[in-house]
Amino acid sequence: MGTDISGFIEYRASGDEQEPTWYGAHAFGPLNDYVRNYDAFGCLFGVRNYANFRPLAAGRGFPPDASAALSARFARLAEWYGEDGFHGTTWITWAEVEAVDWDEPAEKPDSRLHEYRQTPSGLRMTGKSSWSPQFAEAVGLERGDVREWPEGAEWFIGDTLYRSVTIRRRDAVTATGEWRPVWEAMKGLAEQHGDDNVRLVVWFDD
Repeated sequence: MGTDISGFIEYRASGDEQEPTWYGAHAFGPLNDYVRNYDAFGCLFGVRNYANFRPLAAGRGFPPDASAALSARFARLAEWYGEDGFHGTTWITWAEVEAVDWDEPAEKPDSRLHEYRQTPSGLRMTGKSSWSPQFAEAVGLERGDVREWPEGAEWFIGDTLYRSVTIRRRDAVTATGEWRPVWEAMKGLAEQHGDDNVRLVVWFDD
């Protein structure tokens, strides 16, 4: 079963003689086209963190000062699916996103071996594998065995190259990928309200 992400972008602003209040701005899903990207989930929020990043904003929970729009949506979800229907709820501000070193590598190599095939134009990556019967038989792994392979280790088995790779944050959350519209929406709000006054609240379901 796969894991999907949902969320909401909020901004904080002062009303007439009122304390600053959070307001709902954008639903997350249409901005990132509902893409399921485990590398991004792990890099940002520590969910499905197979790539072994130091998560930027994991396990913060639902913000107690959430906007009325988000609070109402979350209450409906809890009513429909129960509190066990989603997990990993957390949030990150635009100020934190702006401060990210996108060249920072994961803390250790990806727990999935990267697979490549030889083509006329060179090696082409075809996927990542947490379990490959072909690889397991070649190196003597039993199903359920968990091993950490050193960075750069590689095996050519049949027509497939298996390689242990440590990826960077920018590999997980690419500059032109599905997160770009999310960052652009947050940046636009931050230009009006300030970097610390814009945040993305997310949660996950399996």
